[in-house]
Parts: sequence; structure tokens; C-alpha cells
Amino acid sequence: MSAIADTTLDRLLMGSPLRRPEVARRVIVGLAIALLLSLAVVILVVLSMDAQATRLFLTGLVLSALLSVVPVVILRFLDRRERESPWLFAIAILWGALIATGLALPLNTWIIAAVGRWLGEHPEVADYLGPDAALLVGAPLAAPLVEETTKALGVLLLFWLLRAEFDNVRDGFVYGALVGVGFNLLEAPLYVAQGFAEHGVAPWGLQFGARFALFGLGGHAMFTGIVGAFLGGARQTRRRWLRILAPLVGLALAILAHLLNNSLGLLVTILLRSAGEELPEPGPPPQVSFLDAWVQTSLQNLVIFLPFVLAMLVVLWRSGRQERRVIAEELAGEVGGAVSAEEYDGIRRDRLFRTRRIDRLDRRRSAALVNAQHELAFRKRAVRRERGDPDADPLIAGWRREIDALRA
Repeated sequence: MSAIADTTLDRLLMGSPLRRPEVARRVIVGLAIALLLSLAVVILVVLSMDAQATRLFLTGLVLSALLSVVPVVILRFLDRRERESPWLFAIAILWGALIATGLALPLNTWIIAAVGRWLGEHPEVADYLGPDAALLVGAPLAAPLVEETTKALGVLLLFWLLRAEFDNVRDGFVYGALVGVGFNLLEAPLYVAQGFAEHGVAPWGLQFGARFALFGLGGHAMFTGIVGAFLGGARQTRRRWLRILAPLVGLALAILAHLLNNSLGLLVTILLRSAGEELPEPGPPPQVSFLDAWVQTSLQNLVIFLPFVLAMLVVLWRSGRQERRVIAEELAGEVGGAVSAEEYDGIRRDRLFRTRRIDRLDRRRSAALVNAQHELAFRKRAVRRERGDPDADPLIAGWRREIDALRA
């Protein structure tokens, strides 16, 4: 068991700046400060509402956490060939739910207030767009830039600090989507509570149905998943220019997708004005059921974000093929050692939705052994990509020891 524990620790920190005590101290202090500041911002926002709105927020937080289980389970399935630590799943969700949200809230508010002041100096624009002009203009400016940046910072930290756990495009998509799930987890109940505080009606169905569309993988999860996928692509390439460019392209695409989403209200207003129609009077949001909002928003996302959805589906399909190819190629040299001939035959038969298992072992030990073999394959490929010697890598030796221990 000590060999397994040592291997787990090595796997998390192999090549990480956290191995240097000075860097580790600075990172811990920085993260603690960011967490405390973000928590303070969220608490202040919640306490600024009345008692009933606060209770609605807490109730919604529980409901949001339950609904978030669905996208987490889907992402866990996508991650099945190389299981990341549950702690890393929790850290990614926590960053999205607290730090990214807490950092974004005051910045969003400041930008929208600045837009309101600008509109005060340009009354003709304000009159043209109506009473919600500040939000119609500010939302496409503030949220895409601020929220995608604060969420991307969390994925970038995982990429930098835990590089041994960030192997490829699929890893990046999973981490990014988890950060987005966390952001959505807190934002959904917050919008319900703010809607009640403003209009006296809690828009449960509208907010939860829309924000958990596409099984919780639309919106924030998709936006930040794009950033993570491009970061994973940067990890897989040896080209220095592509390592720098890929994350910037991913962030730009995430901002573009979010901008498109937040511009819908502005576009509808401009179309109504162009057609000579009167703008609707401001009032409480429509009361719709969760199912109606979920279906309508899911279909809307599939239409509006079709290029992004198709791109991510292609990326996931190709990353699955690439994972199976890496496992088969790297474990071919392990037959008779870390992999038996029978197990390698199962590796060659692995398919898109099939999860390999070793029938002679109980389910838990089979899953652990399969995961260790896959981790061994991905580590060998990572070492080769950096032009290292797999036989001299301590983590590879640790995975082989863990496989021996699991067989014992």
C-alpha cells in the first residue's frame, strides 16, 4: 500500500512547481487569499438581499448541487480511461463555484455601471434600447470577458501546477467543463434569488431549465471546456508556437461563444426597433416550467452554438480514438509484464463506448488495474513526447510497482 501511496503522490506532483517549497508557499497563500476574497464577495451579495431571497438562494443552492450531479457523471464517464482524482474534480468545481464567481461579480457590476454612465452621456442610445439598455449593452461586454477569464485561470493553474495529470485534449475538456459546472452551480440559484428580490417572483423554471440545458453541458461548461480542450492540445504538441497560440485561441472562442449567447437580447431589441415595433414593458420574467425551459434552451443552444457543439463532439471523438491508440501502442511493450497477453487482447478490442475490465478480478480491483495500466501508457507517451527515457522515469517505475501490487 505504501508503494501505491507513493505513486499517487508522485503522479500528482511529477514535474510540478509545487515540489519547490517556495513556490508551494506562494501558491497556497495566493489561493487562500483568492478563496477568502471570493467567499466574502459571495456572502456580501447574498446578505444584501432580504431574508426570503436569502432562503431561496440556499434552497436553490441545494437543488443546483443535485442537478450538477448529471454533468459530473457524464464527465466522469468521458474520463473513464484515465481516472483523475476525485479531489481534482472537487478542486475544479470549487474554483468555478467560488473563486471564478467571486472574482467575476464585482468586475461585472463595475463594467455594467460604467456602461450605464456612458449611456447617461448618450441618451439617444439609451432611448433607442429602452429601460434595460445598460444590461443589454453591458452583459455582452462584461460577462464574456470577465467570466471566461476568471474560469480559464482555474484551468490554467491545473495545467501549470499539475502537469502530470493534464495529458491531452480530453483531460483539458473535462477540467474546463468542471470549472464551468461549478460556476453554473452558484450562478443559477443566485439569479433566482436576485429575480425574486427585484420582481417578487422566483423564476425557478426559467433559470434552472435554461442553465442546465443540454444536461448541464451547455453554457458555462461548454465555454470553459473549449478553453481546456485547447490547453490539452497545447500539452500534446512539441511546437512551441502552437503551445502559446492554442490556449489563446481557445479563450477567444470561449469569449466569442459567450458573447453570442449574451448578445441575443440586444439583437432582439435592435430587430424590434428596426421593424418599428414597440419594446416590451420591463417586468418580471415569464413563469415557465423547468421542462419547457430545458427543452427550449437545449434546442436553442443546438442551433445557435451548432459549430461549437459539433467541434467539441469531433474533438471528443478524436480524443477517444487517440487515447485508445496511445494505450495500445505504449502497452504493446509491456505484454508479459505489466499487461498479460489476454489483457492486451482486450485493449485491442476496446471501442468508443466500451469500458475494458478484467473478468477474473472483482470489479473494484479490475477498475484499479485497468486505470493503472492506462496511466502507465499515457505517462510513457508523455515522456517520449518530451524526448525522455521511459525506462529512467520514476513515475513509470511507480506505476509498474502499483500494477504488481494490485495483482498480488
